[in-house]
Amino acid sequence: MGVWKSYGTRAVLRGVDVVVEPGCLVGVVGENGAGKTTLLRTMVGELTPDRGAVHRKGEVGYSPQETVINPLLTVAQHLELFQVAYRLPDVEQALALLEVLGCPDVLEQRAGTLSGGTRQKLNLVLALMHQPTLLVLDEPYQGFDWDTHQRFWHLARKLRDGGRAVVVVSHLIHDLGYFDTVYELRDGLMVEGVRPA
Repeated sequence: MGVWKSYGTRAVLRGVDVVVEPGCLVGVVGENGAGKTTLLRTMVGELTPDRGAVHRKGEVGYSPQETVINPLLTVAQHLELFQVAYRLPDVEQALALLEVLGCPDVLEQRAGTLSGGTRQKLNLVLALMHQPTLLVLDEPYQGFDWDTHQRFWHLARKLRDGGRAVVVVSHLIHDLGYFDTVYELRDGLMVEGVRPA
């Protein structure tokens, strides 16, 4: 709460307060350079606030704009690597997510050979496969075709309805109707914006 974050003399976050409750799908919008990615990286603990505090409960899943994949590893190897990192008994949840996102047949492909949209799907699966209670997704559907875009929002609503807290940075106006609440990051502050019907 009351989170401040600066780069040099430029204050990007200036006392940001936001609470994301379980079972809520929250959108974050704002102009390029407004600090949306800084906000998300601070929320998940990748950045330390200069002032204020971030309080998290349970596991966190984070899907950054830049994919976290290794181009030399196959999709299956990524799942195995993250299975170990998350201490999971198997990769069944990840396989189910690949099915939901419409790409179950890519396991033996090297990540570097995947299309941009499929790499983004893998990025998303890696963030979700341990079934975290808080999901923080930074424009997670870049490169998705319309069918996968719809699959993503069906998944996001299902996760929300299952009691997860879901935060999504979006720049697409037609996505606003998917959210329970939309905040705009403006001048370093979070302003509750359009509340979709």
